Amino acid sequence: MNKPLILVVEDDRAIRNLITTTLEMQGYQYHTAGTGGASILEAVSHKPDIIILDLGLPDMDGVEIIKKIRSWSNVPIIVVSARSEDSDKISALDAGADDYLTKPFSVDELLARLRVALRRLRYDSAPNDADSVFQNGGLKIDYAAGCAYVDGREVHLTPIEYKLLCLLSKNVGKVLTHNFILKEIWGNALPDDTPSLRVFMATLRKKIEPVPSQPKYIQTHIGVGYRMLRFSDDTGEM
Repeated sequence: MNKPLILVVEDDRAIRNLITTTLEMQGYQYHTAGTGGASILEAVSHKPDIIILDLGLPDMDGVEIIKKIRSWSNVPIIVVSARSEDSDKISALDAGADDYLTKPFSVDELLARLRVALRRLRYDSAPNDADSVFQNGGLKIDYAAGCAYVDGREVHLTPIEYKLLCLLSKNVGKVLTHNFILKEIWGNALPDDTPSLRVFMATLRKKIEPVPSQPKYIQTHIGVGYRMLRFSDDTGEM
């Protein structure tokens, strides 16, 4: 597979140069943009494979850029931002971001996040098994189509949310530890990032659970991890 084209959206010249130098050393192709307007123009005209996006741009908030891009594209979007509050992460993830990296960040961690996005690109383009539909009560996952449904209605998930849902569904009834989930979704190179996992799980629950505070599909095992309950189990209280 050829190295993908990455769009770097960052108005801070020093950080932009750090990211592009790192990409160049790894053999990636890239374009850059320093404003929200320029980033949207680049995304439309060059159709990048991955977008690295700062939220604090001079002309437009990054969350608005995510929403605009999501109106026509599912390109993986990795947010790199100085905003570290959970509310900022949730806003970006709810808008459709796939990953969230807080400044200051290490080059190794950024490259690890890019590898995760690359695996998702390869996974999305790979053929799937014929037996590819998971049904659990009102929850249905069509692995071949990459779609999820609740009570017959399609649920629009970010790629990370979808990967989490698939991982839980393929281990239905089993408790998956935080470290296991982090390793499967984000790869071995990442440090423990349980707070980020909790944010992703919260946004996933908001989309698939009728009452997120009383989940019937995904159960929390405090301090341990998560388990997808079989719908026939009546143990769906957190």
